[in-house]
Amino acid sequence: MKAAICTKYGPPEVVKIEERPQPIPRANEILIRVHASTVASGDCRVRGANVPALYKPFLPFLFGFGGPRQPVLGTELSGQIKSIGKNVTLF
Repeated sequence: MKAAICTKYGPPEVVKIEERPQPIPRANEILIRVHASTVASGDCRVRGANVPALYKPFLPFLFGFGGPRQPVLGTELSGQIKSIGKNVTLF
């Protein structure tokens, strides 16, 4: 699968599109084949470490030291369910 990866804080150039292994959903998760995704303002703020001055000291503790703890960007998407974990009952 292709994913937008951000391994360090900085300008848009730090984001790379990489091929990643397809994840296997855990018991309470679903795997979605993504057809469309967005770049939300939160993605841009985390990537650029662009937060209000009051929150700057807490940024590394919340999102990771040296770069985002979760390197795969994106939280908003549209797609179809590809597989489900054994405990999933509502999708």
